[in-house]
Amino acid sequence: MRQADYDGSHEQAGGAMRQVEGGDAAPKGEERVLAHFSISSEPGNERLAMQQVTDAVQELALPQRTIKRLGTAVAEATMNAIEHGNQNRAELPVEIQVLASEGRLTVQIVDQGGHRPIPDVTTPDLEAKLAELDRPRGWGLFLIKNLVDEMEVGGDELHHVLRLSLHLEGAASDGQ
Repeated sequence: MRQADYDGSHEQAGGAMRQVEGGDAAPKGEERVLAHFSISSEPGNERLAMQQVTDAVQELALPQRTIKRLGTAVAEATMNAIEHGNQNRAELPVEIQVLASEGRLTVQIVDQGGHRPIPDVTTPDLEAKLAELDRPRGWGLFLIKNLVDEMEVGGDELHHVLRLSLHLEGAASDGQ
């Protein structure tokens, strides 16, 4: 896990979802914005985020397996932002930006919870969970980390930032 910086340039919004124009061309090697939107911090809105992100990456013609991995990681990360970062306060937006560059796809998820360390990602104990010796939740970070190639965490005193990246070289050969 690497440290991600928050540059403060993201627009704030309070509605259920706001789409900001994307798809801007970028010079070779630089990130271009495929989508930038906000969702309100309400349970279930992680599905809206997942759909918006998977729609935004369609132009990249990625294999379905890669799109599903990305969608699941985005949904888990957005759910964490809604629940832990914004405390399910609907008036606090979760901002999501989808960026593409040569060889890399990145989704940045920003909540209003301020930068805080996140626990080390550990492998959940399936046996203990099934035996109800461990709480049934707690799979999120494990899933996210194992569904993407890189996960960076950062932020500032007001924002918590999670950057999920996929390496696109060889993505076409990961199966449909």
